[in-house]
Amino acid sequence: MHRYEVEVAWSGATTGYRSYSRNHDVRAEGRPPLPASADPVVGRGDATRWNPELLLVASLSECHMLWYLHLCTQAGIVVTDYRDAAEGTMNNDRFTQVTLRPRVTVTDPAHLDTARALHTEAHKHCFIANSVNFPVDHAPTVTT
Repeated sequence: MHRYEVEVAWSGATTGYRSYSRNHDVRAEGRPPLPASADPVVGRGDATRWNPELLLVASLSECHMLWYLHLCTQAGIVVTDYRDAAEGTMNNDRFTQVTLRPRVTVTDPAHLDTARALHTEAHKHCFIANSVNFPVDHAPTVTT
């Protein structure tokens, strides 16, 4: 079992729905605080801070990337760049889908097919993707 502990800290006064700040900090031991808020569109938050919805999409993207890089290393594929333009969609009360769009650069053209296929394998291993109840799709691009 692995444990992940965070602290979410807010202070202020909830004197009225429109008047209280949604700004808060997310902390974990040994790390800088992460300034967070509600999504401005749905929760009157601060658009300059991270919100839970963005953090969920980021978690899915990061988990996939870390597994992908691990699997490429095991397969002898040298990755020199990885960028993901991930996007999540939700209706009024839940996420309906997240699409990961990783753009990967590898050094050897002979590994392109394997490098593309490893995205499917990475998805199978991703702890976060295995924990959500909506589809996480992949539209990778792999080049040399």
